[in-house]
Amino acid sequence: MEKPIKYELEKKDKNARAGVILTPHGEIKTPVFMPVGTQATVKAMTKEELQEINSQIILGNTYHLYLRPGDKLVNDFGGLHGFMNWDRPILTDSGGFQVFSLGDLRDIKEEGVNFRSHIDGSKHFLSPEKSIEIQNNLGSDIMMVLDECPPGLSSREYLIPSIERTTRWAKRCIAANRNKETQGLFAIVQGGIYEDLRDKSFNELFEMDDDFSGYALGGLAVGEPREDMYRILEYITPKLPEDKPRYLMGVGEPADMLEAVEDGIDMMDCVQPTRLGRHGTVFTKYGRLVIKNSAYSRDDRPLDEDCDCYVCKNYTRAYIRHLFKTGEILGQRLATYHNLHFLLKLMDNARNAILDEKFQEYKEEFLKNYHNLQRKFYHSIVECNPTQQDFLTGWLNRVDRKEKYLKEMI
Repeated sequence: MEKPIKYELEKKDKNARAGVILTPHGEIKTPVFMPVGTQATVKAMTKEELQEINSQIILGNTYHLYLRPGDKLVNDFGGLHGFMNWDRPILTDSGGFQVFSLGDLRDIKEEGVNFRSHIDGSKHFLSPEKSIEIQNNLGSDIMMVLDECPPGLSSREYLIPSIERTTRWAKRCIAANRNKETQGLFAIVQGGIYEDLRDKSFNELFEMDDDFSGYALGGLAVGEPREDMYRILEYITPKLPEDKPRYLMGVGEPADMLEAVEDGIDMMDCVQPTRLGRHGTVFTKYGRLVIKNSAYSRDDRPLDEDCDCYVCKNYTRAYIRHLFKTGEILGQRLATYHNLHFLLKLMDNARNAILDEKFQEYKEEFLKNYHNLQRKFYHSIVECNPTQQDFLTGWLNRVDRKEKYLKEMI
């Protein structure tokens, strides 16, 4: 049977890859960042705005959509594509991460997970079969197996039986999928920060390779030191099949994203750009900018002077700060729009650099500018508002520490 999800490799620059993922709802050029639409919406963004910034694929959340409005209701509207009026690819997670994050509100067993809703405390049960049933009803192009999500920095003793359970659950997910011709299923490789346990998880899952359309790396960016995350990425990513997409779950920091691409990752997602945007923090070439700070009250520059997004073409920092200080919802929308554009553009530029066989130069130049310009940026704050002079030394010391760390990583 022909798989609904295919991957075509276009170019490699060492381990970094540029390719195309073919789905029932269109092509995805990789590497790609995927905005998260937790409850059938990317917060603060319309469909048209997502298309304007070239969002090629978005995520839906199985746990939240099962609870509200219900996966069967969504199915009655033609699945998520019809319900959201979104005609491009969609990936749904398994719901596992949210359920395992409930702590005392859940109970893990071999059959699945008993949990209480965070909304009203009602009792529910999520098994591999139930997760796939929900995702089948949602009609996503890419589904994820239900895996056991270990807490960050879990011990080897905890991880080994957890990995083995994830393997058994993956087999049950494969058997439960009733839409094999239209919905691809991704495996999730666990193993914490231990190379041999990552091998164990991958090798067990690879025995079912014919049933998987791609592979994800789970259990990273969950509180472990950054150097451990980078070490595991560099170790396990090149071992994943070359002819299938590789997905790093839950990463949305620019430096981390470029590191992942360098190791061969194709897909990434994170709530960070929308969450930060709603709280008044934006990405810029200089690093993060907290727009609510008083230093921007009379700043007539765009959020990022090198950005070509709609927000930066039309609005000043002073105006966007005013929106946040007065509680106007437009401020959250503009900051979110800019943040998503920034990360999508970052991946688009990375792809072009790979095609030109210049990815390493692109990565190093981005990180160098990110920190050198951040120094200039902090000095410019003081020029605009001398009352901030007392903070300058601390800001510059923080940049020096970050730059030293990233140089060691490169």
